[in-house]
Amino acid sequence: MRELTEQEQVRREKVENIKEFCNPYPDRYEITHTLNAASTLPDGTPDVSIAGRIVFMRKMGKLSFIRIRDLEGDMQLEFKIDVVGEENYSFLKKQIDTGDFIGAKGEIFTTQTGEKTLRVHTYAFLGKSLRPLPEKYHGLVDTELKYRQRYVDLIMNEESRKVFLGRSKFYAFLHDYLKEHGFLQVETPIIQTAVCGASAKPFFTHHNALDLECNLRIAPETYLKQCIAAGFNRVYEVAKCFRNEGMDSEHLQEFTQVEWYVSYWNFEDNMKFYIKFMKALLQELVGTTKIQYQGLTLDFGKENWDRINYCEAMEQVLGFDFLSIENPSILKEKIIAAHLFTEEELAEYKSLSQIIDFVYKKKIRAGIIDPTVIYNYPSVLIPLARRNDCDTRRIDVFQVIAAGTELCKAYSELVNPKQQREAFEGQLKAKLQGDEETMDLDEDFLLAMEQGMPPISGLGFGIDRLMMLIYDVPSVRDVVLFPMMKPVEKD
Repeated sequence: MRELTEQEQVRREKVENIKEFCNPYPDRYEITHTLNAASTLPDGTPDVSIAGRIVFMRKMGKLSFIRIRDLEGDMQLEFKIDVVGEENYSFLKKQIDTGDFIGAKGEIFTTQTGEKTLRVHTYAFLGKSLRPLPEKYHGLVDTELKYRQRYVDLIMNEESRKVFLGRSKFYAFLHDYLKEHGFLQVETPIIQTAVCGASAKPFFTHHNALDLECNLRIAPETYLKQCIAAGFNRVYEVAKCFRNEGMDSEHLQEFTQVEWYVSYWNFEDNMKFYIKFMKALLQELVGTTKIQYQGLTLDFGKENWDRINYCEAMEQVLGFDFLSIENPSILKEKIIAAHLFTEEELAEYKSLSQIIDFVYKKKIRAGIIDPTVIYNYPSVLIPLARRNDCDTRRIDVFQVIAAGTELCKAYSELVNPKQQREAFEGQLKAKLQGDEETMDLDEDFLLAMEQGMPPISGLGFGIDRLMMLIYDVPSVRDVVLFPMMKPVEKD
């Protein structure tokens, strides 16, 4: 057990002192207003009851000021010895510290400096903080500690409060917007029996009751399409997904994404809907469609977003018809011969899809700044997407890229069961070539497809990455309340 600091020891002793005056951990307190609401009340409003955590105290002889905080606001409290009484005032000065919780009831007034304040008539002690808050003027600045102790980060750092309030506001907007457009929300399984819905390495687990090897969901796609087959014409899910891959500033193994699917739409319909959704979302969250991200200005308000034809752009980069190549080794040889990448740089990429995707991300995606629609993808990249009617080597897909990062992926869905089976078989071939990010042949999904599906278009986007962009933070961990961290090594 770690050794207590002097302040921690003093606070523990205060708990014993508080017990002689009141219960240091009471069960409730009646409030009439949130701190934000109280700060807008007119002067003279009586019997206002508020509560929060103390983040600042200025204790003086017969007059003291305390600032309390919750996630959405702050409020100043004024304590006068002749109003609260000598005993209560003495208790305040001797036993109450920053970090403690307090409730107060009184009258609203405005100080000479123009700050709305509660003149406290009565107060109640609501909870002791056994550990002091970080120093007031610096907040919690240790980045790793911010992630490990998010509760302290949110108490001390206004920017963090802004991000996570914004994230909650995002969920409210999402549900309202999709509901207004006829979508129904559903939930699909997280524990699954086939790796399907995206190209990624899964987490595996064992189902003891059924004695069954399972995987955690990497995407909800195939189940949501089964909902479409069942008659949900517009359906969506806010889905926790898990991919057992590397960690960096844009990726965590556990993340949250939204996927929606619409009967009778194609990918162009989805594109128009997403662009309108993004413009409305930005107006709701930050009041503008032009945002700043890591020194870049991103304009989502333009009437027409830039567009790039994936296959054409890749042919310009490579200098040859890459769609006609079926052997990964030959594709690697031609890329190396064109002096685009070395053999070492390509060594870990085994299948056609991996090699093509690597070149695209390095040579095309990385240079895109303003919101840009990428479309006309090679079919080898996405086995669940509809093949183009004019050229089955291509698929009716689009992505939106901004600041070099993917914001969403959408396509006209493959609903032909024969083509889908062939695409799954291609995934098995890629797995044999050494690609560990392939999908299984999902017979349950094929069964649903054989029952019959209408034309469908689906779209998915990661909430975490979108929040990074909107709130201009450098790491996905800055927008996840409790990101996974490596355990601290104990001495």
